[in-house]
Amino acid sequence: MTFDYDRFKVDQLIRPMANLYRVTPLAMGETPAGPPVAFVRQKKLALKEDIRFYADESETEELFRIKARSMLDFGGSRYDVLVGEEPVGLLSHKFKESLIRSTWHVGGPDEQEIALARERSTAGAIARRLVDFVPYVGGYVPIPYNFEILIDGKEVGGLDRKFKVRDEYVLDLSGDPERKLDRRLAIALAIGLDTLQNR
Repeated sequence: MTFDYDRFKVDQLIRPMANLYRVTPLAMGETPAGPPVAFVRQKKLALKEDIRFYADESETEELFRIKARSMLDFGGSRYDVLVGEEPVGLLSHKFKESLIRSTWHVGGPDEQEIALARERSTAGAIARRLVDFVPYVGGYVPIPYNFEILIDGKEVGGLDRKFKVRDEYVLDLSGDPERKLDRRLAIALAIGLDTLQNR
């Protein structure tokens, strides 16, 4: 299967009119386990998020997408992950829970919670918020922006940012060998954690 891996590198590609990402499976360390499994396009300045995942860089075959349920939701944003019109799952950004550290709930096709993603360090989350208030400084101070992923209260992996010019993350789900979390949904979460919230 295309997404039959536990670890992926998610890196940003520089393009003028869209945010583009490439998703590559990883073997040991940061060694690729094969060619990229997805290329992702997020249109800039879109009124309603609709992020597409493609099998190839030429974008001829769509794999799945993230679609916002509404343009504005002050109680927390909700995004469907779809293959065509069939639901893979739901990503839900919880406003109140995210006041201290960003928190996302991950639901399955029936919207029942499968996993929880939250910033790993409370101290780091607070420091990042404080730095973001300083004009012209927030984007240049290297505070880690890392998430832990939990299933049934147990940490099964995470998303860790690498300090590089372009956004680059490693998504690791090695603690979920039973694949309770659909890897397509996990990859959508990884992209969402970089693109869908005001950091």
